[in-house]
Amino acid sequence: MIKPWIFEFMQAPIPDEGAALPDLVSAVFQDGNAFWLEAERLGFEGIFFSEHHFGHSLSPSPNLLIASIAAQTSRLRLGTMGLVVPFYEPWRIIEELTMLDHLTNGRLEIGFAAGVPQELQRIGLGMEEGRERFNEALEILDAALTAPVISHSGKYWKIDKLSLMPGVFRQPAPPKWTTVVSDGSARKSAQRQSKICTGFESVGRISEIFDVYRNECVELGRPAFPEQLAIRRNISISRDPSEAREEARAAREATLKIVAGDPRVVERLSSLLDAPRAGAGFTVHDDDYIAGTPSQVTEQVIDQCRRCGAGHFLAMLGRSSSPRRRESLALFGEEVLPQMREARIR
Repeated sequence: MIKPWIFEFMQAPIPDEGAALPDLVSAVFQDGNAFWLEAERLGFEGIFFSEHHFGHSLSPSPNLLIASIAAQTSRLRLGTMGLVVPFYEPWRIIEELTMLDHLTNGRLEIGFAAGVPQELQRIGLGMEEGRERFNEALEILDAALTAPVISHSGKYWKIDKLSLMPGVFRQPAPPKWTTVVSDGSARKSAQRQSKICTGFESVGRISEIFDVYRNECVELGRPAFPEQLAIRRNISISRDPSEAREEARAAREATLKIVAGDPRVVERLSSLLDAPRAGAGFTVHDDDYIAGTPSQVTEQVIDQCRRCGAGHFLAMLGRSSSPRRRESLALFGEEVLPQMREARIR
């Protein structure tokens, strides 16, 4: 079985001349809310919200979105992919996640990320320090997932018998995830017993990253199953295959300009497509864009998951302001999703 998820990016609208921006922003949240409720009706596994700052995103605090939609749903699992750890104090992260675990009635998924370079740089945080903070914070966060009182002594944090409130997760504690783009991150995630998710790269490269994770699990004497692995892809789906291909082409072209560092579009779109800037250590491959009719999309999704062994698939179903987004959700949910749940992944 392949578990189908929504990967949500709250895109801010680019207003037409004379448009009221506050009204447009409110509309994005209202449309998003209706979209997520429909995702539950259609049978999606859950929603992963992204976190972005300073750019063209309306999701600087995905935990607020989780709290909001949790009160209106009963089955969807809800999480971040991922919470940008270097921006926060780790004790604050855990206290908020504990609250969400109870507010979601045990439907929380915990995803952590190191952040994208252009956003860290905007507050004077270099990637080296960001990575150091990320790794040290993970030690605190992992400990706090199982103990309400924590102690830690490191470069950035010194904590002595700190009591966290509410402090008690439902049992078992929520699953934890890490976004990875390298062999080293995959290996460390296996050591932390964290599930992993990746995108952008070719299926071949993702398979290599997953092999590193699986091999590390074997070395540690732990099983590694498809349930621990996820891929995230851009989906363009339509009854008209040419329309779907054109949407995918336009999205890929915009992303490539960002990665290449095109100054004409980087500032406007750097957060728009959840893409890194040039030199971030990975690329964007054609495999990241799945396009076609429902049957064609189904075939590509299942094929990619089988080739790399992923048991989870995170679908980016168009931009928040796209008039075709609800249509895409319906086509994917009604015709692709049932086939994914029936697929066998080794």
